[in-house]
Amino acid sequence: MTIMKKEGFSYIEGGVCAAAGFLANGLNCGLNSDPGKNDLALLFSQTMCNVAAVYTQNKVKGAPILVTKKHFAATGGKARAVIANSKNANTCNADGEEKAERMCELAARELNIPAEEVFVASTGVIGQPLPIEPIETHVKALAEGLSADGNAKAANAIMTTDTVKKEVAVRFELNGVTCTVGGMAKGSGMIHPNMATTLNFVTTDTAISSEMLQKALSEIVKVTYNCLSVDGDTSTNDMVSIMANGLAGNVEITSEGADFDVFKEALYLVLMNMTRMLAKDGEGASKLLECTVKGACDLDTAIIVAKSVIRSPLFKCAMFGEDANWGRVLCAIGYAEAEFDIDKVSVDLASDKGVVAVCRNGAGVPFSEEKASEVLSADEIYINIDLMQGDAEAKAWGCDLTYDYVKINGDYRS
Repeated sequence: MTIMKKEGFSYIEGGVCAAAGFLANGLNCGLNSDPGKNDLALLFSQTMCNVAAVYTQNKVKGAPILVTKKHFAATGGKARAVIANSKNANTCNADGEEKAERMCELAARELNIPAEEVFVASTGVIGQPLPIEPIETHVKALAEGLSADGNAKAANAIMTTDTVKKEVAVRFELNGVTCTVGGMAKGSGMIHPNMATTLNFVTTDTAISSEMLQKALSEIVKVTYNCLSVDGDTSTNDMVSIMANGLAGNVEITSEGADFDVFKEALYLVLMNMTRMLAKDGEGASKLLECTVKGACDLDTAIIVAKSVIRSPLFKCAMFGEDANWGRVLCAIGYAEAEFDIDKVSVDLASDKGVVAVCRNGAGVPFSEEKASEVLSADEIYINIDLMQGDAEAKAWGCDLTYDYVKINGDYRS
């Protein structure tokens, strides 16, 4: 997949272990019957971290979300570890919170830290009791295997229907001090913009206060994960968390300013690229769709219009069929809950195979169907919309809707 770069920021390997002082591991504890697929992950900072998080807005929340929020409040925004499992969401279970707390206690015992300093996350099937015994018998090995190059094992452990692991890390400087932000994500289906999407764990060695970390995360989630849609379903277990241990040694960021802006840009690059990875690996997907809306009167309008196009099932089907049915784009723009003049709108369809103008001033323009088919045959498609009514711009990401999506979700529990 194309990685979106920016001057002054370099991409490095390592995911959640790229930043100084972070260790990770993943293994198969038996929740997943495939011994070659990890299903239990642990992320640990060698020093205390300031933390921030955002959670699903679904009224049904997984037990791990409830426990993590409780721990966040108890420590005042401090943590050192995250334990996470796949295959079972631990949601809608009478004993869910008890088992989520138990997972934290097990990890804390092995790490010799208080249980409140551990976040917990789960992903998988909803409504099935979580077997705690496999976790109890494997947590010691999980902790003993923590290493500075364990990021790939951890990233594999949180995957469900994902076909590839998702990791990004960037390096940058703050007043001559080298800092790093890295992350891992999982998600392929049950993805829709509503506060956060999927499970996402981010680490940084940047020194930054919990308050500013939360501000940065909330602002960047709004224009990345909240602008992602695969199928219109918002999961019960969605969470994005970030841990900052300050080991880079920069002057701590405690207010807005130049350093905060640079940090936010680094966080944006990590979250935006992982958002693109999540979109491209949507269940059954064959194409990444990226919709850019410019010329909007404000940011919220640009976001609303871009998301309206990306989440349109009809448009997603057209992209799967490589059909330049631009009317479906205009239809999705038209029912977006925002105010603008549709008679000024222009639309282009683009890829690495070229650009086709399909709409100007709210009406169709002649174009070559052969050229359009060639453009849409690529695996990354760009829908460029200009509202011609302001200076604000936003992007949204998604994927095409294929036969395989139905097949995957028709037998998901098996």
